[in-house]
Amino acid sequence: MFLLFQEAITEATATDVAVPTEETFSIIQLIFDGGISSVIIIGILFVMLGVALFIYFERTFAIKAASKIDGNFMNQIKDHISNGKLDAALILCGSIDSPVARLIEKGVSRIGKPLEDINKAIENAGTLEVYKMEKNVSVLATIAGAGPMIGFLGTVIGMIIAFQEMANNSGQAEMGQLAGGIYTAMTTTVAGLIVGIVAYIGYNHLVVRTDKVVHQMEANAVEFLDLLNEPV
Repeated sequence: MFLLFQEAITEATATDVAVPTEETFSIIQLIFDGGISSVIIIGILFVMLGVALFIYFERTFAIKAASKIDGNFMNQIKDHISNGKLDAALILCGSIDSPVARLIEKGVSRIGKPLEDINKAIENAGTLEVYKMEKNVSVLATIAGAGPMIGFLGTVIGMIIAFQEMANNSGQAEMGQLAGGIYTAMTTTVAGLIVGIVAYIGYNHLVVRTDKVVHQMEANAVEFLDLLNEPV
């Protein structure tokens, strides 16, 4: 009898205790809860993020390849020029796919002309090489600035939607009715800031790496010009 009474108490307790249900948080559901305006704006930001990442990685690999140069390259150039083997120096420069090699090739091809002309030719070649390395980097800077602005645009649109719901309900709108506008305001702001931060960091990293290659080009150009100034 006692056992039956104890089992009844156990079953009643198990029935009365409510098992809490765990609510799952879905980013996709959060985006779609904001309505069509949220979907459009976040879609634009998603495309901008993809473009920013593509430009960053493409330029990173390109700049990394441009910075590679044999440490013995300038010594070989010096030997060829000292021995009057300009053709060999040109062949050596042409065999290396590097901004430094192309600058030196331009200088070697101008040997025999006034030093100012050689210097000017190297500077012009250097300007072209820097332009190649900075290809599409300005797009990354634009995305860094435009991303948060587009996100804030979504914030404004979301607040307009929320206030419109309040106006349509004489200021007595429930939170459920305002949820769409609030979702739009919050999700687009976060998405815009993420895009802006990623693009900004990527842009500055590319600028730093480009500057290192430019300094490498300048150092080798000065070394080449000093070689031409050495007494025969």
